[in-house]
Amino acid sequence: MKVRHEFRQIFFEMGFTEMDTATFVETGFWNFDALFVPQQHPARDLQDTFFISDPPKGDKPRFPNKDEASSITESSSATDGVEKKLDYERYWNDIRQVHESGKFGSIGYRYPWKEEESLRLVLRTHTTATSTYMLHRLAANPRPARYFSIDRVFRNESIDATHLAEFHQVEGVIADFGLTLGGLIGFMEVFFSKMGINGLRFKPAYNPYTEPSLEIFGYHAGFKKWVEIGNSGMFRPEMLEPMGLPPDLRVYGWGLSLERPTMIKYKVNNIRELLGHKVDLGFVESNAAVRLEKD
Repeated sequence: MKVRHEFRQIFFEMGFTEMDTATFVETGFWNFDALFVPQQHPARDLQDTFFISDPPKGDKPRFPNKDEASSITESSSATDGVEKKLDYERYWNDIRQVHESGKFGSIGYRYPWKEEESLRLVLRTHTTATSTYMLHRLAANPRPARYFSIDRVFRNESIDATHLAEFHQVEGVIADFGLTLGGLIGFMEVFFSKMGINGLRFKPAYNPYTEPSLEIFGYHAGFKKWVEIGNSGMFRPEMLEPMGLPPDLRVYGWGLSLERPTMIKYKVNNIRELLGHKVDLGFVESNAAVRLEKD
């Protein structure tokens, strides 16, 4: 909670609005399809994702009910101008087309996209599903915006000193005109420097929903090696334009582990000391990563 609080304060200081991330279960549409992740991608296999068996399927994307709309309003910053009505059926069909045959200047993946796969329920593998939902809402009145969230995500991982099946993701998006990759790198350096983590390294990477994409590494003195602490990039047109966002509105997106930067900053060598049923109470009582009164 201490490091989570520190991250939240940094985001607020930099002008971000916190997203509501209360939905742990998502459909494949919001978790994968809307992010231009093909339905045959390995991330959608049983060995990587937890699927829900009861009920196994959810609803197609739709306008939120009264309670959901209230939650969205609380998570959004004040807007100027009139918001247009969002066409969820058109969004659904555009996502299908951009996967199957291409649209918005893309040739797509050229495979038979299946509705039943898109409606399968999963434990969310990233909070980017929430960011996607918020960006689609932004299309009602496109404008510069900054959103963030910090919450739990779930992946069918083998547990070791640096991996958990349930962990916290620090998610952020910046939407604006004229954004560049150099600006994203500069933002990441400033962001982590506020946490006392400097000298980051960046490596080109592949993500289905960002291009270009970068993995972010920080040096762990205890391990004496560079540890990946996050993934980032600029969202692809195949993700943004089906939402109804204008082509010249660019969006940075990044997902950072909460636990790994904590390990680097507080010299923790085993991620299982931070989260899970094996957390030592002695660690909780004494380590600066947990104690608010200690630096």
